Amino acid sequence: MTTPLPKLLVVEDDPGLQRQLRWAYDGYEVLIAPDRATALTLLRAEEPAVATLDLGLPPDPDGVNEGFTALAEMLALKPDLKVIVASGHGERESARRAIAEGAWDFYAKPIDIDALGLIVARAFHVHALEAENRRLAERGGERAHGLVTASPEMLKVTRMIERVAGADVSVMLLGASGTGKEVLARSLHDASPRGGGAFVAINCAAIPETLLESELFGHEKGAFTGAVKTTEGKIEQAAGGTLFLDEIGDVPLPLQVKLLRFLQERVIERIGGRRPIAVDTRIVCATHQDVDAMVADGRFREDLYYRLAEIVVRIPALAERSGDAVLLARHFLKRHAAAMKLPVKGFTPDAVAAIEGWRWPGNVRELENRVKRAVIMADGSHVTADDLDLTGDAAPALPINLRAVREAADRAAIRQALAHAEGNISGTARLLGISRPTLYDLMKAYDLQP
Repeated sequence: MTTPLPKLLVVEDDPGLQRQLRWAYDGYEVLIAPDRATALTLLRAEEPAVATLDLGLPPDPDGVNEGFTALAEMLALKPDLKVIVASGHGERESARRAIAEGAWDFYAKPIDIDALGLIVARAFHVHALEAENRRLAERGGERAHGLVTASPEMLKVTRMIERVAGADVSVMLLGASGTGKEVLARSLHDASPRGGGAFVAINCAAIPETLLESELFGHEKGAFTGAVKTTEGKIEQAAGGTLFLDEIGDVPLPLQVKLLRFLQERVIERIGGRRPIAVDTRIVCATHQDVDAMVADGRFREDLYYRLAEIVVRIPALAERSGDAVLLARHFLKRHAAAMKLPVKGFTPDAVAAIEGWRWPGNVRELENRVKRAVIMADGSHVTADDLDLTGDAAPALPINLRAVREAADRAAIRQALAHAEGNISGTARLLGISRPTLYDLMKAYDLQP
């Protein structure tokens, strides 16, 4: 069975340019519309994912009013449509207005077919990622617990979480700070048979060593100065549910012994207590530290490590999650704009390119903080790269030219797809949503080898 080609709507009244674009996009099913009415008819019938739109449409071929009317009606009809606007009329002003009114990208005439082809390919790629994210959200429901992803790297992690959720084993999440370890721990809890019980989280690095034992195991009345009543610890509070121990690497060695006893015997003793208390609590822990090195150095007990790490899940950094940065950024923008009742609707192309090109050393936490601040600081309806503070000296490796940013992102996407397809050109082209000839041309232009 032949796989249908992606549908590209070309709204263009020039017959010569129509033929040129139809020939150039051999990897797509090209739908030609010479005017607004035809474009809307094709949009309803065929539901293409991407459209190119010439703003100079009849009956106003020398102006842009008809084109902007078409843009508004197309987006109203299909809000997820990626519209790439092209115009030779007042280029800079048209670009600003088009982006402000919801266009995905802009390209000035005279059209460079190769450059426009890259923009179109990336539009299809982003549309596919967003569609997959929506499908995941619908399928996962509350079990996803706010996890927004469509990257193969993170989907592998979520599938692993789904598999181990039903097994009553201890899980260790390893990943850099800000990668979403607690979100995944909550997702694991929600998907498990313990989902109806309590989920209790404690950051072991944030509590002084002298208080951590009491926080975990509780204490009896009079056990120490200030212990005016008997208090349950976090392990007891999570009975029947899940205890999430964040930054487990910061637990001191003496307390590691007591935690090991709980994991072996499933009983605890409160500070000042005389009797063991049986507790049925599942442990999920996390750390950004190199636990293997800590075990080798004697800073973390090996027997405790093997009790905690019955299943180890390694979480990739945001920079390693292809496509997720933009998906997450749009999610955070929508959430914070609604919460603060601000009229911010999206990102400008330079902001999207900057998000894709940034290294994100602070991972998802950094991304959310930047987007939240940008929503507050944005002057118009769209966040710019300046609003995100992703320009200038803060990121010397980030190209300042938009075309350079796109080229860097395209190189990375092609390399990653080649790796996933094990160098197979047809498989790589399918992953990228482009034709084999287009992929060959891109690889030649970027001097990439399978």
